[in-house]
Amino acid sequence: MLDPRSLAERREEIVESCRRRGVDADVDAAIARHEAVAAIQTELNEANRRRNEHQAAGKRKLPAEEREAHVAEGRRLKEEVAGIEARLTEARAALDEALLALPNLVHPEVPVGGEEDFRELRRWGEPPRFGFDALDHLGVAARLDGLDFEAAARVAGQKFYYLKNDLVLLDLALQRFALDAVLAEGFTPHVTPDLARPEIVDGLGYSPKGLETQIYSLANADLCLVGTAEITLGGLHADQILDEDDLPLKLAGLSHCFRTEAGSAGRESKGLYRVHQFTKVEMFVFTRPEDSEAMHGELLRIEEGIFQALELPYRVIDIAAGDLGAPAFRKFDIETWMPGRGEAGDWGEVTSASNCTDYQARRLKVRFRRKGGKKNEFVHMLNGTAIASSRAILALLENHQQADGSVRIPAALQPHVGKELLRPRS
Repeated sequence: MLDPRSLAERREEIVESCRRRGVDADVDAAIARHEAVAAIQTELNEANRRRNEHQAAGKRKLPAEEREAHVAEGRRLKEEVAGIEARLTEARAALDEALLALPNLVHPEVPVGGEEDFRELRRWGEPPRFGFDALDHLGVAARLDGLDFEAAARVAGQKFYYLKNDLVLLDLALQRFALDAVLAEGFTPHVTPDLARPEIVDGLGYSPKGLETQIYSLANADLCLVGTAEITLGGLHADQILDEDDLPLKLAGLSHCFRTEAGSAGRESKGLYRVHQFTKVEMFVFTRPEDSEAMHGELLRIEEGIFQALELPYRVIDIAAGDLGAPAFRKFDIETWMPGRGEAGDWGEVTSASNCTDYQARRLKVRFRRKGGKKNEFVHMLNGTAIASSRAILALLENHQQADGSVRIPAALQPHVGKELLRPRS
């Protein structure tokens, strides 16, 4: 969330940020609610001062005729304080509700517009030119006998799948390959829980409720299935104070990811591109505010290195303001070329890297203390995809397919797969 103390001072900046995002948020209502909280807090401070003075006076020996009146006044002051505290709790809840409706500020270089208004920053590699009738990843996987959507639909429902045979090896190889890449960059590996409490999910900016939620909530349990290890890594230091010497704190999380894909109708979603469950290696960083923009570039550099090693042509795009999630100050996506998409192939997202500044840290109360400093500050929090196995498998199958139905494994991945080629079984 935004700093409530800065709402009035930065009103025009926040209004402009909401306008660029296309968000109809009532900034003035949030300002008014913050002022109401401040006024009630002042009233409470004054009531507590009077009560403390009254209690101090009661420590002196009072005449009998004054003691009964003193006790009655003490009860009245106690009830007054309790009433103000109840009003303050209600006012703070109203302020929190207003703050949750306000998205993060937007980086000044973020393009204006919606989903199609991104800015392309650069490309790497060339889309493959096949001398044969290329297949989409479902066709390639069928030859490898590597995917079974039909059986999974009977067991778990649509958009679930079984990986089989060599695609199991490929999935595990991608996970280990990505972990090796981030370990070399100083990240500490974690296997995270696949579940989190709703307050942690909400703190990271993922709504666990509503028709458009991407989060599965468990019946009869105060828990949600995570859509990304960003949630469990981001919650790792909730309500803690970190030392400046420990920053940047770079974590890598391996987890399953579960997404309802609500509201995805009409989008490109064939096969593995949009599914309810997949495995991902996620990067997450806690850093000082002045270092977060440079760290954002570092996350993108690591992601590019991974996809260059996988020999997959890609482009980097700067996501437009209207397509940013509420926590993101700025987000870069990598899209690889997917030959089986549409009639002639198209780009498809495989990673994202977001700088969420202190927006998530304020909700989760993740702070740090500078050396020699007395005041705690909120950290900046960033996240980036090292590998999302389902889409990486899709891209590898389609870009590296061969005329005989086999799939070439890039040299950097071969030690983890144990093969140079995945050969057809049918």
